[in-house]
Amino acid sequence: MTTATPSRTTGPAPLQASPMPLPTPRGRIGEALLRLLTGATLDPAPLHAAVAAAVPGPTRSWLDHDDLQIALTCMYELHHQGLEGVDDDWEWHPDVLVARSLLERRVEAELRDRVTAPAPGATAADVAATLFATAAADDAPSVSRHLARRATQPQVEELLVHRSVYQLKEADPHTWAVPRLTGAPKVALVEIQSDEYGAGDPARQHAALFAAAMRGVGLDDTYGRYVDHVPAITLAHPNVMAMLGLNRRLRGAIVGHLAAFEMTSSVPNRLYGNGLRRLGFGDDVTEYFDEHVEADAVHEQIAARDMAGRLVEQQPALGPDVMWGAAVCLALDGWWARHVLAAWEAGASSLRRPVR
Repeated sequence: MTTATPSRTTGPAPLQASPMPLPTPRGRIGEALLRLLTGATLDPAPLHAAVAAAVPGPTRSWLDHDDLQIALTCMYELHHQGLEGVDDDWEWHPDVLVARSLLERRVEAELRDRVTAPAPGATAADVAATLFATAAADDAPSVSRHLARRATQPQVEELLVHRSVYQLKEADPHTWAVPRLTGAPKVALVEIQSDEYGAGDPARQHAALFAAAMRGVGLDDTYGRYVDHVPAITLAHPNVMAMLGLNRRLRGAIVGHLAAFEMTSSVPNRLYGNGLRRLGFGDDVTEYFDEHVEADAVHEQIAARDMAGRLVEQQPALGPDVMWGAAVCLALDGWWARHVLAAWEAGASSLRRPVR
């Protein structure tokens, strides 16, 4: 049995405001973007030329396109905690927004082509039943089962590194939907998000609990610390969340995404917690995962019926996008899981560069 390293903390602490360190560019788009954002050039033409000239990645997909995904990560981070050394005025600068929109349209077009979803039905009960059936039919490989039964401590560290890209800002992309909803769906979303943000206790924010888990296995919990370590497919999911959350026309999809996210959380997190205990980790590491076992079992009901279902009842035209957003969530998780497990089964790292 692999022996766990001693924990470096006795519990969670409130998160501190911290801009993301500037990532390393992975191609022409990222290079041109960061030169613009940092003031190395005042000319946006190289950025727009790089965006126009980009072609899909090695599998003919924009989702594994390192240059595009790291550029989107930087662009979206302007709406989150910001980037080190980058003026906040860039958040809504037209040159960045034009480039971002072009990149988003490519990602969305691919997802529209690759991901299909069933019709939602007309009532909240119909929508919820279809969402639960869709989640139950998902046949993606399970990283959580691997971790529960066979994962080594280095693989646990890799998992936390992958997930830190989103989990250290957990819930934020979905919160952008709050002002775009009204009535029952809005109330349901706020109820879910209140728990995500600690229900009044900053130290109980799920992002803070995840940071404690990172510290407990000896990782650096600095916001954005490991962005350079993860592949494009890891960046793609939080980037798609941001795309759905920031574009009002996609509000149905971000609601569907959150519903699927909550509906597929409880069981995997129980398995993650069991795997961590198998490796000898204590409560400071497992608490994040244990918290989600109970919380998300409740959230999935609220998300499916009161949020997604009532939204479709209220605005039937959003129904197809609600279901598509849920299917996108499942698909992105599946593509990421296949990458991670294929690397581990080959005896290789699933990261771009080693953590230690």
